Amino acid sequence: MSPLLGISLKLLSALSFTLMSAGIKTLASRYPTGELVFFRSFFALIPLMIWLAWRHEFPEALKTSNLRGHLKRGVIGSTGMFLGFAALHLLPLSDAVAIGYAAPLIVVVLAALILKERVRIYRWTAVAVGFVGVLLMLSPHMGAQAFGHGLSGGPAIGALLALAGAFCSAFASIEVRLLTHTEKTGAIVFYFMSLTSLLGLLTLALGWTVPDLKDFVLLVTIGVLGGLGQMLLVQAYRYGDASLIAPFEYSTMIWATALGWFVFGEWPVIAVLIGSLIVIASGIYVILREQQLGLLKKETREAGPTRSV
Repeated sequence: MSPLLGISLKLLSALSFTLMSAGIKTLASRYPTGELVFFRSFFALIPLMIWLAWRHEFPEALKTSNLRGHLKRGVIGSTGMFLGFAALHLLPLSDAVAIGYAAPLIVVVLAALILKERVRIYRWTAVAVGFVGVLLMLSPHMGAQAFGHGLSGGPAIGALLALAGAFCSAFASIEVRLLTHTEKTGAIVFYFMSLTSLLGLLTLALGWTVPDLKDFVLLVTIGVLGGLGQMLLVQAYRYGDASLIAPFEYSTMIWATALGWFVFGEWPVIAVLIGSLIVIASGIYVILREQQLGLLKKETREAGPTRSV
């Protein structure tokens, strides 16, 4: 193993996903969410196929014995993607990313309820503290004026969409845990992207916007960045222990804050910064605790980060 290489790949993966989110935010006011979901998912298949071919795992890696599980994960995960992309239109980039950090905390709760995983007082305490951080991050967006004009938009709606997306991502992560018992990473990613592409394509009937050449290139780039981020993520866990690599997922906050400032002229308010630090600290503790208990599987992390943006 080469831990430094693993960390570097993880940081590049986080950067790829954050650049993808920035691209989505750039186009969110001009294109329907379903159209964005389609391009993000369909063109993510390109780097996936190249990666599988390079590893001489195509088409064997796509074999599945649990199509129903892939379907469940796909529907739940794609719902989270729709919600997360809609939130990006209404929130600063760093705020949307930070609220998405609630997902790993929700996973702990769902693991106890659905998987009957035994959660001791230490992890429950970390989750409780983390949710205090989530509430702190939500607080600047929940004033009366934040709701904008009715339910049509506004930061409050964006914050609620981001939180709902985090719940969906957490549910999808539970499905991924179950899928890793029988399925390879390539199959989990392939069927998710394929189903999400199909669901995005179905929204064509609701009306899409025909992109000009510049926007089309950006739409394709968004998808490729998503797929590239996924492949870098898989490779990162091949060079380091999950307990070492996983916490660097939170570097997305650094990238998101920097891109938000340079590209969109945004800067997170103090409440969001403090809340995100609390959630990050809680999330890292949960990761380290799960590693001690033997619950942290690199296969689950490889198949997709527990976030919707």
